[in-house]
Amino acid sequence: MAVCARLCGVGQSRRCRRRQRQNQQGQGSDSDMDEEEGERIVGQPQGDVSGGATAGPSDAREYGSGRVNRLGSSTGPPHPQSLSELPPELLVEIFSLLPGTALPSVALVCKAFRQILNMETIWRRRCIEEFDMKGDLRKVEVGGVSSRELYAKRVDPRVKSGRFMKLLPDYEHMDYRDVYTHLLYPYRNILGIWQPDIGPYGGLLNVVVDGLFIIGWMYLPPHDPRVEDPMRRRPLFRVHMLESNKATVECMYGHKGPHKGDIQTGKKDEFSTKCNQTDHHRMPGGRQEEFRTWLEEEWGRTLEEIFHEHMQELILMKFIYTSQYDNCLTYRRIYLPPRMPSDLLQPGLFKGTYGSHGLEIVMLSFHGTSARATKLTGDPNVPAGQLTLDVDLSRPVVLPDLEHQRRIEELSQLVLGVHAEVQRETEQRAKVVSPTVSGAAAEEACGGAGVAEGLEVDHGASSDGCQPDPSSSSTSPLETQPFVLPLGVMARNEVYPRTCRKCFYGTGLIAGHGFTSPERTPGLFVLFDEDRFGFIWLELKSFSLYSRLKDQLAHAHAPDMERFDAMLHSMQSWTS
Repeated sequence: MAVCARLCGVGQSRRCRRRQRQNQQGQGSDSDMDEEEGERIVGQPQGDVSGGATAGPSDAREYGSGRVNRLGSSTGPPHPQSLSELPPELLVEIFSLLPGTALPSVALVCKAFRQILNMETIWRRRCIEEFDMKGDLRKVEVGGVSSRELYAKRVDPRVKSGRFMKLLPDYEHMDYRDVYTHLLYPYRNILGIWQPDIGPYGGLLNVVVDGLFIIGWMYLPPHDPRVEDPMRRRPLFRVHMLESNKATVECMYGHKGPHKGDIQTGKKDEFSTKCNQTDHHRMPGGRQEEFRTWLEEEWGRTLEEIFHEHMQELILMKFIYTSQYDNCLTYRRIYLPPRMPSDLLQPGLFKGTYGSHGLEIVMLSFHGTSARATKLTGDPNVPAGQLTLDVDLSRPVVLPDLEHQRRIEELSQLVLGVHAEVQRETEQRAKVVSPTVSGAAAEEACGGAGVAEGLEVDHGASSDGCQPDPSSSSTSPLETQPFVLPLGVMARNEVYPRTCRKCFYGTGLIAGHGFTSPERTPGLFVLFDEDRFGFIWLELKSFSLYSRLKDQLAHAHAPDMERFDAMLHSMQSWTS
């Protein structure tokens, strides 16, 4: 109650009572100090009196009647003693700076504050700053697109403008406070990027405030093998307000327009969607028509145009598996890795070629001297969530001239030489930490620090094919060198860069169908530029080209590296 009294100006503050006592005693010097302190609090300079005389606070009258100096002339308006005495326009500006979660508490202070908090200016600013909301509810336009075209142009370009007019919300009877209170704030925890639980295939979902909707966009790689084309997007669900005090969830799957859906947020960093009208997913021509439509969207071609029999089997298998999840899906939050000063390039999401499996999405992150690519989308051999590439940045590989690069035997000799060295060091470390040697016996037998020094020297040694490069430092400029794929190495995309910056030893994960007999096989990581890298799979004699996903993803970056590492560990446990 004391706080409310001070904010609303009810009763006298301690400073006011002290001033009255000081005025009665005529102590002008002490009163000057109190006046200066009060002016520092309210942040307003004291006005000057006519003739250069300074107003004495010992002569100040009760607040509300103004201040006068010893000569009787007015010195200007009185200083406000509480927030409630500030002009309404200034209170609107102050309240607009507060987070939306704090505004209901402010409204409990007094009736005047509650009335001010009903102003649209405050809540509009909260919607824009906290959720990056664009558009004006009064003009009902988003980037020059009216609400009548919003669904057709931003949600599903195939639908004509007038087809779903009755499903568009009427924003004329809403205000920003309703949008913040019933739409943006309740669904704030589903904003960001997520991985759907679709068995080995995974995926990438981006939930954003898109215009006047919250929309879940499923990101699809470009059609194979055009790895450098932009990502494709398909809406899975949307949340908006059909009424002023209630948000509505709609499923966007299928070809009959939006229909009833539901979102459940139980566990932390996890939510589920459910379709309540799955008949909207069916097509008149049955499963055959659904498969042909899905194939055109997924691969950009018909089944007759895919001549490889094994690829046809993989495509049909994926359609049958993923169509089981068209009515209910669970999503788990994923983060983009934070960038560190020592990183070789900007970490993030990349599209990569994976042979007959088509294009897949991976997340590149850096961990000390290692660069790791984790699958966000996968296949029956190596599922989503697995570590597809593990690159040792402390082991650069210097390529020979172009003539020798074309010989797969010479490239294999370089990489396999490094691989053998890594295996020897791994065996040495295993001997040092062997469970048969423990406690003081281990220190006495191995010589303690002497062994550690030996391992460090061995790690820094270079084989004949792996030479330290002075440009390996992240602070040094990276010069390009000619690059060509060895003869006999298959590449899904023949248009690959002909120059590279650096090459490193690394391993790639391969496995049989159903993720059977997984093993890491040696290969060569090739850095082309800031947005492209490649990997030569020596055992498979194939080449994968990766291109950066350049879409702006809001609410996606990990707060710190520890949180990102925990997310990676959880992701791998989902599919293990």
